[in-house]
Amino acid sequence: MRITRTRTAVGVAVSALALGTLPAWAAHAEPTAPERGTAQHAPHHPSRPASDDVRQIPLQGAVNVRDLGGYRTYDGERVRYGQVFRADALSKLTDADVATLAGLRLKKVVDFRVAAEVQYDGPDRLPAGLVPTSRPVSDNGLFTTLMTVIGSRDPVKQEEMLGNGKADAFMRDVYRTFVTNGPNRAQFAATLRDIAQGSKASPLLYHCTAGKDRTGWTSYLLLRAVGVPEQTAVRDFLASNTYRAAYDAKVREGLKQGGLMQNPDLLIPLQEVRTGYLEAALTEVKKEYGSLNDYLRKGLGLDTRTILALRERMVD
Repeated sequence: MRITRTRTAVGVAVSALALGTLPAWAAHAEPTAPERGTAQHAPHHPSRPASDDVRQIPLQGAVNVRDLGGYRTYDGERVRYGQVFRADALSKLTDADVATLAGLRLKKVVDFRVAAEVQYDGPDRLPAGLVPTSRPVSDNGLFTTLMTVIGSRDPVKQEEMLGNGKADAFMRDVYRTFVTNGPNRAQFAATLRDIAQGSKASPLLYHCTAGKDRTGWTSYLLLRAVGVPEQTAVRDFLASNTYRAAYDAKVREGLKQGGLMQNPDLLIPLQEVRTGYLEAALTEVKKEYGSLNDYLRKGLGLDTRTILALRERMVD
C-alpha cells in the first residue's frame, strides 16, 4: 500500500440524516427524467472516467442516483468511478432503469428506509440476483409526522406544525440523531465497513427515500474519510437540491391540486438539504467526539485499518 494511501481526512463534521423527503403523495407526481432546462447529464459508463460534473445515472423512476467517483482528494488523487453509488428510492424503476442498474454491475444494495417507508413506497426493483440489505435508519418520526400533517387537510394544523421555522428545526433534530442515536450509527458503520471490505469488482449502492439526508450523510462521511476536502463533500451533499428540484415541485403542486394543502411550500424545508442541517450534526460531533475523525473511530467504531481500506478501495 502506498504511503500516500495512509492519509485520512479529518475535519469538521457536517451531516445529513434521515429520510429523503416525501414519497409520491399524489399519483401524478411520480418521478420523471430531468426535463430540458434542468441539470442534464450524459449516460454513465463505469469503465470510462467522466468529468467532475457528470456523475448522475439518468433513470425514469428515480431522480437522485449518482456515482461518487471523480472527486479530487487533498493530495490530488481522484475517487474511483464505478465503485460506490448513492440513490433515492428504487421502488418505481422501469424495466429500462433496472437494465441500467444491471450495467453498473452492483454486488450489494443497502436500503436505509424504515419499515413504514418501504410499506408505503414499495420494495426496491433490482436486477436479477440482487436482494437489498435492509439497514433502517430512524427518521425521528418524520414520515409519520408528514402523513399526519398532510392527511389532516387542515391548513391551520399544517401551519402550526410546519410553519414559523418548525419544519427547519425538525430537520435539524433529525440530523442530530446521526450522531446521538446508537442504532443509527451502527447502520452507517456497517455500510462503510462493507465498502472497505469489498473489492474493486464489487460495486455497492446505498439509498433512502429521497437520497438526500441519510444517503447524503453516508456520502459525506465516505468522501471525507478518503481525503476529499470538506467544501467538495458539502457540494456533493447540496447537489440533491438540483437533482430533486423538478420532482419536489411536482409533489407540492400535486398536493395543492389534490386539495391536501393550501400552502405546500411549508414542505420545502423537509424536501431540501441545507447547510444548517449539516451544521446541526457538526455541532453534535464536536460536542460528543471533538472531531469528525473521532466520530468515525469512536462513534462508528471504524479502526485505522478500516479507514485505510476505504481509501485503498476508493482512491486512484
